[in-house]
Amino acid sequence: MNLKPRRRNTDDPGSSGSLNDLSFLLIIFFIVIAGFNTTKGFLITLPDTSRPRLVHQEDLMRCTLKDTGAIILDGQEVSLNELRSVVQSKRTSYPNMTFLLVIESETKYQHVIDVIHEIRRLDVENFSFRMEDNVQH
Repeated sequence: MNLKPRRRNTDDPGSSGSLNDLSFLLIIFFIVIAGFNTTKGFLITLPDTSRPRLVHQEDLMRCTLKDTGAIILDGQEVSLNELRSVVQSKRTSYPNMTFLLVIESETKYQHVIDVIHEIRRLDVENFSFRMEDNVQH
């Protein structure tokens, strides 16, 4: 009578079946996600560093975006619709208009995207923005 338990051979070729299944699922997963379109967003053309561009004062439209979401244009608070109409009228008068958006550092991301989206819809080619700290004087 043999009382020793039988040992299973650990080099059994059938034990890699779950690894085959896992690798197959990973391949399918990467094929599926490779087909998603990930190029959504704003296409912004960066300026050429070899030729700096001069902007005349009358061609510059300066807008400040407060951390509360308020849009300040020429010292007065305007809505997004009013901003759209002012930019359209100035753009007809000054075709080389440059829109400068000054963004306070604590401004919510969605407010910034809303203003940029409106400016891009109006086909303003010269667009610039900068961040500004919320310093109380």
